[in-house]
Amino acid sequence: MKKLAIFVTVFFAIAHIYAQKIGVVDTNYILSKLPQYKEAESRLNSQISQWQSDLQKLQADYERKREAFENEKVLLVGEQLKMREKEVVDMEASIRNTIGARFGSNGEVNQLRSNLTKPFQDQIWNAIKTVSTKNNLGIVLDKSNNISVIFLDKKYDYTDAVLSLLGKNVSKDEKASSGSVSSGTLNRKEQNGKTSAKGKINSTQRKSLGDSAEMK
Repeated sequence: MKKLAIFVTVFFAIAHIYAQKIGVVDTNYILSKLPQYKEAESRLNSQISQWQSDLQKLQADYERKREAFENEKVLLVGEQLKMREKEVVDMEASIRNTIGARFGSNGEVNQLRSNLTKPFQDQIWNAIKTVSTKNNLGIVLDKSNNISVIFLDKKYDYTDAVLSLLGKNVSKDEKASSGSVSSGTLNRKEQNGKTSAKGKINSTQRKSLGDSAEMK
C-alpha cells in the first residue's frame, strides 16, 4: 500500500511537470543587447584595464628592486642589508595583497561586476515574469546558464519577447531622461543668452585665448 502511494505521488508529479508549458530565454544575449549595460560594462572594463596597468608597473618596479638587491647584497652589511631585504619583501607582499584585493574571488572586480549586473538582472527577471504570465509558461529555462539545449523550436524561445519588453521600458526611461535634459538645456540657453547680452568676447580676445591655449 505504501509503495502504491509513492508510485501515485511520483506519477502525478511527473504528469504535472509535463503539463507545464516550458519556455527558454538567453539572459546573456539579452544583457548584451541592453545599451545601458554595455555602457556600464565598458566603464568597468576601463577601470579593470587601469588596475592591470598599475599592477604591471608595480611588478616591474619590484623586479628591478629585487634584481638590484640580489646583485648588491654581497656588498651590504648589518642594518643596510636588512633594510634593503625588507623593502623587497614588503613590495612582494604589497603585490600579492593588491592582486587578492582587486582580482581575487572576493575582490573588487567581482564585486563591481556583481553590482553592475544585479539591477539589469532584476529588470530581466521582471520582464520574464511578465512574458511567462502572458504566455502561460509554467517553467522557464535559461540556456545561457550551462543548460544544454540540443534542439529548440523557435516558438518556445522567448528571448526576443523579453528583450522587446525591456526595450519598451528602456525607451520610456530614455524619453523621460531626455525630457529633463532638454529642459535643462533650455535653461542653460537662457542663461547663456543673458550672459552674452552683458558682454561678448571680441575676435581679438578669442584669438589671444586660442594662442595661449596652443602654447600650453
